[in-house]
Amino acid sequence: MKYDLIVIGGGPAGYPAAAAGVRQGLKTLLVEAGEIGGTCLNRGCIPTKTFCRSAETSLEITHADDFGIELPDGKTTIDLTKIVKRKNDIVMQLREAVAIVVKGADIKLGTAKFVSAVEIEVAGEIFTAPKIIVATGAVPAILPIPGADFCLTSDQLLDTTTLPSSIAIIGGGVIGMEFASIYNAFGCEVTVIEYCKEILPGFDRDIAKRLRSSLSKRGIKFQLNAAATEILENKEGNLTVRYEAKSKPGEIHAEKVLMAVGRKPLIPEGLQEAGAETGKKGIVVDKDFQTTIPGVYAIGDCNGICQLAHAATAQSRHVMGEETDLSPIPAAVFTVPEIASTGLTEEQAQEQGFTPTVIKLPVRSNGKALTLGETDGLVKMILSDGKIIGCHILGPHASDLIMEASLAISAGLPASSLLRAIHPHPTLSELIPSAINLN
Repeated sequence: MKYDLIVIGGGPAGYPAAAAGVRQGLKTLLVEAGEIGGTCLNRGCIPTKTFCRSAETSLEITHADDFGIELPDGKTTIDLTKIVKRKNDIVMQLREAVAIVVKGADIKLGTAKFVSAVEIEVAGEIFTAPKIIVATGAVPAILPIPGADFCLTSDQLLDTTTLPSSIAIIGGGVIGMEFASIYNAFGCEVTVIEYCKEILPGFDRDIAKRLRSSLSKRGIKFQLNAAATEILENKEGNLTVRYEAKSKPGEIHAEKVLMAVGRKPLIPEGLQEAGAETGKKGIVVDKDFQTTIPGVYAIGDCNGICQLAHAATAQSRHVMGEETDLSPIPAAVFTVPEIASTGLTEEQAQEQGFTPTVIKLPVRSNGKALTLGETDGLVKMILSDGKIIGCHILGPHASDLIMEASLAISAGLPASSLLRAIHPHPTLSELIPSAINLN
């Protein structure tokens, strides 16, 4: 069957492309191997954030006495069954919303296989189009070590309804840190094993270090510069994670182990044989996200450029000819406290030849933060020639605050323009101009 546009994958890269195709009057086919919405909606961003909200609520209740609210017994009970049900209900609502967004496109459920540069096969049927967009996403990566099968992935943990007394997390990246924060709030003993010398590789070092310090105060344990080497069952029926840190062996005992060492691109069968080049990070694309096959594009996690849902959507808009600024790409980590980042880190600015002005403002200086009882954090601004080239925030609602700085970078606005705008008082938004004022 012939189409004008075929989109493979119904996640945050694929379904916006299909919706754009419909808007542009193209006969569009959307192919999805699982559920509409992809990893982000069904097994990633949204499900994890529902867990994050439950964790935040648990922490708020734990500290209710600080606000003059006394609980009868001072205790909380975590019901993972209810948390998972709430997650599933929210996912179902949003899945229905996505179906409305792609209304007008034909939807075919099944796994797509390339049979030529312009043809795919799904469930025994052949479909062809002059423009094919691959948006197949990524799947959890697994370390090739003995006993890796004992580990849970993030996908599996989001459907687990039994709360473990302890959990070891292999990987201190975004996924690992969010689950560390969540399960610590749920009352679990949490240990993180990270291969690098600091958690959250790629994020600003000052911010990452401050987050680790904050989480350590909550009782989370860290083993840095540590490589997991083996997982095995022990006599107590729990699991033992063996690791090496600075050439010295060590081991951690836990009821559950989460493997959170990143995600690997999911490449459709037959794509390479059809002429697409692939590399270690994923499908190789040019600046417009076209593969080495003319007319075939790869967007989102499968190209390995930036594994963030909003980056995937931005790439989708670009491929569909809609005006989009692909830089900067803000990022957020939904721990407690939150982290958000946009633009260059201090280290990146120096590597690129800038002589940056670095400003640091403690969150505790903000009146709203004090009233919230959430004063642990830092705003770090990176300026050059009067413009913001990077902003990194650790603190309450960091993921919401970062957009002001990101917009300033995207629009090329001078930092002084954010001072001219009136910020309501008392709000967390005042942190941004307060930091700039320190320059």
